Amino acid sequence: MNRHGPRTRGKTAVGLLLTGIMLFPVYWMLNVSFTRYQDMRKSPPDLLPLHGTLAGYRAVLADQLPYLGTSLVIGLGTVAVTVALSAPAGYALAKLRPRGGGALSFLLLAAQMIPGIIMAMGFYAVYLQLGLLQSVPGLIVADSTLAVPFAVLVFTAFMSGIPGELLQAARTDGAGPLRTFWSIVLPVSRNAVVTVSLFAFLWSWSDFVFASTLVNGGAHEPITLGIYHYIGNNNQEWNAIMATAVVASLPAAVILVLAQRYVAAGVTAGAVKD
Repeated sequence: MNRHGPRTRGKTAVGLLLTGIMLFPVYWMLNVSFTRYQDMRKSPPDLLPLHGTLAGYRAVLADQLPYLGTSLVIGLGTVAVTVALSAPAGYALAKLRPRGGGALSFLLLAAQMIPGIIMAMGFYAVYLQLGLLQSVPGLIVADSTLAVPFAVLVFTAFMSGIPGELLQAARTDGAGPLRTFWSIVLPVSRNAVVTVSLFAFLWSWSDFVFASTLVNGGAHEPITLGIYHYIGNNNQEWNAIMATAVVASLPAAVILVLAQRYVAAGVTAGAVKD
């Protein structure tokens, strides 16, 4: 045991160092959010906000709450659309074995490789004809296209591990495919549902490409555009920008902490077979 002690401590020290490097931007975001405007360009900068101010957070409360509300609506709408489309699709690929299922799975994997800006321009052309530009439903649909392919693959992997005997028992009791999915498969797939919901929410919450292309200048803009509006040609309100980033990060961080054990189970589903 003693022989492995120094090696273990060395690995722990390296892990702590790498963690500190990765978390430094988060610390600096917090530091700048409390820094006064006149101290922004100090050289060297203060490592702590010695003369801290809440001006940035007052700006958030005054200016950014509508953007936060819009992002929340978009995030929840994206989650609802993603789960509603991907859960039945994953069930079909995992258990109903439709013809062409392998090709469809490959296409879903390939869809995740398409750059977002290309999809955004395609949506712009379509929405221009349909009158959906600068609309929340249009942005929900666009954000869902990022989440659905990933979600279908997660549901397929998870539902493939559901015992066939469980589904056979439901069919013996007279349940059809839809009843089996709703009453048996979906409750058992709770970890996958939480995982998919979390990733869909985070992707829509942090989206900038679709937002800046499809709703920029509209009445309902998400928080990513709210932060962007603080940046001008002659003025950058960095304490307000960072304060908004801190506030915008809180919902995602809280949700991730609460759902982490479900996510760990959901993303590893199907990785190990008996």
